[in-house]
Amino acid sequence: MADRKLLFAGTALALIGLVAGGLYLSQSPASDGFAQCRSGAVAGGLEAFGTDFTLTRQDGRRVTADEVFARPSLLYFGYTFCPDVCPLDNARNAEAQALLAERGEDVQMVFITVDPKRDTPETLAEFTAMMSADMVGLTGSEAEIAAVNKGWRNYYKANDAEGDDYYLVDHMTNTYLVLPGSVTAEYYPRNTSPDAMADSVACYLDAAG
Repeated sequence: MADRKLLFAGTALALIGLVAGGLYLSQSPASDGFAQCRSGAVAGGLEAFGTDFTLTRQDGRRVTADEVFARPSLLYFGYTFCPDVCPLDNARNAEAQALLAERGEDVQMVFITVDPKRDTPETLAEFTAMMSADMVGLTGSEAEIAAVNKGWRNYYKANDAEGDDYYLVDHMTNTYLVLPGSVTAEYYPRNTSPDAMADSVACYLDAAG
């Protein structure tokens, strides 16, 4: 049963990755202030991504979107029980963050759970500490998590119908660059290398002044 669940989850993530990749449609217009940094355009425009929220940080404090995104951030939606994809993606983001720090760029990592049932603040504190000393972990009620995922168009589905404590959660594997003011500037698929991500983020930060 466990092997079949892992196979299902892997297949679902592969399909989700293809759908997510399809969001990149064409080059951005020259009037875009970040045009020189963009690799493509997202259907509907990235300005449509994001939402206000109040969630619970890994230290137990309730924080708003404006408080979280007061600094440039690499935002990822995942869960701490994820067997492989989430740790690998966040390790890549941490490497990009370190490369940016070497350039003098101050960028934080933000992790919003898609599994609020198991991802308590304490659990998130352990996970974020393993990934980066400068990483924010956020959880909340199921309704709060559903709303914030909807704001970033992030699909997720917990396979917990059978009551298994070790259930998997299907989810998209996007990383977003969110600038101060909660402006979603870019979208990185999981095959983006740390160097390419660092170069792209640096371009946006330079363009933002």
